[in-house]
Amino acid sequence: MDMNSLFNTKVGVALGGGGAKGVAHIGVLKALEDVNIKVDYVAGTSVGAMVATMYAFNLSIETISNIARDLSLAQITTFKLNKTGFFSADPLKEILIEHLGDVKIEDAAIPLSIIATDLNTGEEVIFTQGSVADAVCASASIPGVYIPVTLNGRTLVDGGIVRNVPVQPVKSMGAGVIIASQLGGVGVYEKPKNVLDVMRNAFDIALSHRTNEEVKEADILISMDLKDFSIADNTERYDELFSIGYKTAAKKLTKMAWYRKTNIFLYIGRIFCLLTPFKVPQIFNCCRKNHRVTQNNEV
Repeated sequence: MDMNSLFNTKVGVALGGGGAKGVAHIGVLKALEDVNIKVDYVAGTSVGAMVATMYAFNLSIETISNIARDLSLAQITTFKLNKTGFFSADPLKEILIEHLGDVKIEDAAIPLSIIATDLNTGEEVIFTQGSVADAVCASASIPGVYIPVTLNGRTLVDGGIVRNVPVQPVKSMGAGVIIASQLGGVGVYEKPKNVLDVMRNAFDIALSHRTNEEVKEADILISMDLKDFSIADNTERYDELFSIGYKTAAKKLTKMAWYRKTNIFLYIGRIFCLLTPFKVPQIFNCCRKNHRVTQNNEV
């Protein structure tokens, strides 16, 4: 086993999809900052990709909050009837370029991964380089609602189809301690009020089983009950949603202190398990051989 991986305490944060409920992610990141947890890697799906991107490019929590406070689904989309969808994510692209510039993923201050789905192959697409704005728009393109994004010959839609909370990508980036933020992972869904809510519920139910398995790999899971919030517009309840994210994370992050204090003991235990019962006899044999060599040299 790689000794570096045994003692890896680099923190990775995985931010899941959930539309306008993504404001809660900002509260989670604020809680991390308040207990001085440095984020070494970040990955996001759909709205999680948008929040992760802003954070990775060193926008302050206050700045991200100011951008998100007045945003609704209507403000980041434009009606554009097409054979493959009803709306375009061009306004979202413009917002990202306005606040970040036309930047590349590989230029982020914090290593960043953005998750999308290839609609032709069903494959997960993990962006670690290329246009930030294009990747985020692809990750957030709900199929059947948004026109898919075409990049590098691929037809791309919402990453939540294949990985709604990107725990594994964060792990692959090099994180040793993974914090996952899941929007509404309680298995209870809001009574639909419109066609978007119907599609959202169907989408969430279809994804729930895979997502629940995925988040088991996280060291700390921040899962919030957000069934009373809309996927499309929470501008009137921004502070409430932010507070839920912050308070839920703050409770969970007490576990982080435990991780830091006991990591060394956990790793020593792992090493011991690796050595016994198969490796210990080898160590004794090695010691005996060295002892015999020493005796022969003395003679």
